[in-house]
Amino acid sequence: MYRFEKLDVWQRSMDLSVAIYEKTRLFPREEIYGLVSQARRAATSIPLNIAEGSACRSKREFIQFLTIALRSQYELITVIKLASRLKYLDEREVAFLEERSAEAGRLLQAPINSLDKSNNQKLKTNN
Repeated sequence: MYRFEKLDVWQRSMDLSVAIYEKTRLFPREEIYGLVSQARRAATSIPLNIAEGSACRSKREFIQFLTIALRSQYELITVIKLASRLKYLDEREVAFLEERSAEAGRLLQAPINSLDKSNNQKLKTNN
C-alpha cells in the first residue's frame, strides 16, 4: 500500500471521482466532450495531485500539489452547478455531489494550512 492510500482525503476524493463518473454517464451524448469530460478531469485531478504530491521531498512542494487539487475541487463545484442549471442533475444529486466535493475541499484545506503554518514558522526561526 502506498502512503497516499492511507490518507482520508485521497480515499474520499477517489469516492467523489467514482460518483462523478457514475452521474455523468447519464448526461446527454452531446456533452461527452464538454461537461462530461470537464467534470471527470476535474474530479480525477483531485486524487491524482494528492498522490503525486505525496512523493514530494519538501513541504512547500507538497502544498503546491494539494493546492492544485483544491483548485480542481473548485472547478468541479462549478461544473456541478452548471450541470444543475442545465437540468442534467436533479436536486438530490447536486446536493450529494456538492457535499462530497465540499468535504474533499475541507480535507485538503486542513493540511495546506497546517503545512504552510509549519513551513512559515520554520522560515522565521531560520532568519
